[in-house]
Amino acid sequence: MTTQDPRGMERRDLAVWLAIVAVGLAMAATGVAGGAALGTDAAPFLGVYHLVEANPTALAAPAVAVAVLAVARRRFAARLSWRRVLWLSYLASLAWQLALAVMPGTEGLTRYLTDQDGYRPQLTGIGSPADLLAAVSDPANPLSTGMTGRPPGSVLSLWAVTSLPLPDAALGALWAAMAATVVPLTLLAARSTCGPVAARRLAPLLILAPWAIWLTVGPDAVTAVLAAAALAAAAHASHRRRHGWSATIWAVASGLLLASATMFAYLAAWFGLSIVCLYFARRRPWHNLATGLGALIPLGLVQLAGFDWATGLTVAYHGFLERIEFNRSVLWWIPLSLLVLILVCGPPIVSSARKMRNTPAWPFLVGSAAAVVFSVVMGTARGGVEQTWLPLFPWLMIAATAPARPGGPPLPFPWMPAAATAATGLVIQAVLVPPW
Repeated sequence: MTTQDPRGMERRDLAVWLAIVAVGLAMAATGVAGGAALGTDAAPFLGVYHLVEANPTALAAPAVAVAVLAVARRRFAARLSWRRVLWLSYLASLAWQLALAVMPGTEGLTRYLTDQDGYRPQLTGIGSPADLLAAVSDPANPLSTGMTGRPPGSVLSLWAVTSLPLPDAALGALWAAMAATVVPLTLLAARSTCGPVAARRLAPLLILAPWAIWLTVGPDAVTAVLAAAALAAAAHASHRRRHGWSATIWAVASGLLLASATMFAYLAAWFGLSIVCLYFARRRPWHNLATGLGALIPLGLVQLAGFDWATGLTVAYHGFLERIEFNRSVLWWIPLSLLVLILVCGPPIVSSARKMRNTPAWPFLVGSAAAVVFSVVMGTARGGVEQTWLPLFPWLMIAATAPARPGGPPLPFPWMPAAATAATGLVIQAVLVPPW
């Protein structure tokens, strides 16, 4: 095997991924058996392990995976227009999300909306966005009920969705339809940086990614969508063919979207580093000013409404430490959290990391990797990262199908990592009941 053999590199990346996962799972089993301070009955995920019972809905996900792999390998797929690729990727991603969600049963689609231990009970008494901002800003507010310090976006989105006159199943499907836009948005950025061939071959890896399990059943899906839109807008604004007011408007839009994403998760702010690096790599330094001005608009609006973003971040951090510090050992959860990251991204994360020095998509890798490192160093990566890091996962995989070296030949269709990625998602959903 040589470094010029694409299939050989795929096999080596798969072997490295399997080895890391095996070691990590063995460590998790050791921690559980030894009574380590994990703060949960199941590691590395927060949930209860079981086996999915035989039912008709359990067959949908394998069928979708086989269909996506079969279509992606056909020659006509390479001749489809780019617009059709985006639409088909969106529809396939939506089908994969819905199929995974209903794998344990139809209640899987509504579990987030009907959770009695999550946000929904806290919505009692909140009749308007103003009430919500007051609740997350003032610990003395009787409506706060533990929401103080959290960005207002997550609870606001749940309040807005549950206010619609639709049954929970329809709301869950609507949520999935919104979340599925992450895939085409990521593909737009991949095409702008890595080229059209690499973007087309990245599509099945993103569609069948295991992290699709959490896109349908958690508030961080909104963060993932807004962050993906911000990065796609930044890539569009800084493209070599875009100049003048058109580029400026897209750069401002990138800032608006990025700041909006931070209203749902503080971690999204790290994507600002990706945007700065992207503008630096493309020699568009003035775009930083336009994006920065755009980001000030949402931050200023919530500040006027009574929510201070910086103060909320500090309160949330100290609140996290008070809840988690004595229940979950940081020495155990650092490697276990990284295991989750590697597991739910699948083998493509190994390929992407290997090409980091040679890929034009390196700004996306830098921003998302910095967010992971910051979480680990600050001690906040202690379980639940499959949700918290959800917006980061697509960008850690983005260079998986890029050429092995700048200007190198296009890689063949990545059927091996795509199949392994789909199988990982099926296994996770087959044995895990999420905690919401």
